[in-house]
Order: sequence, then structure tokens, then C-alpha cells
Amino acid sequence: MIYNQLKLEVHFRPAEPNDLEQIIKLDKQVSGIEKGDYWMERFTQLHGGLGGHIFIAEKQNAESRDLVGFIVGEVRAWEFGSRPCGWIFALAVDPEYRIQGIGEKLFKEISSVFKENGATSVRTMVARKDQLNMSFFRAQGMMGGPFIELEKAI
Repeated sequence: MIYNQLKLEVHFRPAEPNDLEQIIKLDKQVSGIEKGDYWMERFTQLHGGLGGHIFIAEKQNAESRDLVGFIVGEVRAWEFGSRPCGWIFALAVDPEYRIQGIGEKLFKEISSVFKENGATSVRTMVARKDQLNMSFFRAQGMMGGPFIELEKAI
């Protein structure tokens, strides 16, 4: 799918192994944390046929295709009685390209695939202090769900 927003041509597609380096770079830019080993492991798992999905948004120009966003998730089922649902566990859009609908289109892409895979809902976790992502996911129609996260320091 190709969308043209404010003269910015952005292409959305499933990620490929050669996208991993740019995913790691954008994640570090957005989160401030280097997680190369984590991303290599997750990418291997998700591309190993275990039901996960990674979609990317790339800016196209004559010289190259530059990654400007990504979303990662998988369909999970029967954890603590949960019916099949899509879980989003990573979303990033380059700050320079936010407020152009890129995150929304990534969300729609992965939600569509979740639905094709039998999910009837989408879930994620957001830190209480993370107003940026909280606002984004609420704008996509998400709200508090039927489960409560419990945690204990060990």
C-alpha cells in the first residue's frame, strides 16, 4: 500500500531481514535504549513462522528507501483465559515524521492481519507516564481492557 501525505510518499509493507538494522536504529532513536540483541532475537522468532508480524513504513525517494516507522505484534490465545487477540508490543515513528498518519496506518495494517489470523481484539501495554503512546492508542479506539497487570519486584 502506498499513501501520499503532504508530498511525502510512504510505503507500508511487511518487514524483511534487511530491514533489521534500520528497525534497531529507529528503536534506539525513539526509546533511547540500545536493544540490538533483543531485536535480533525477536526478528528471528517472528520470521520463524511463530505467528508474529512486523510492518514498516518507509519514505521513498530517488536514492533510497528510509524507514520512518514500524509496528510489531502477534496473535496470542488462552493466556489466563483470553480468547485469540492481537498483541502490539512495539510501535515507533521517527519524530520528524509524526502527525502524518503513519502510526495510524501501521496500526490498521497490523490490525487487519490480526483479524485474518482469528483475533477479534487488539491489546497492548502502555506505561502510565507514557502520554504520547497512551494518546495514540486511545485515538485508535483502544481503552482499558478486562485484564489487570500485576507486578512484584524480585
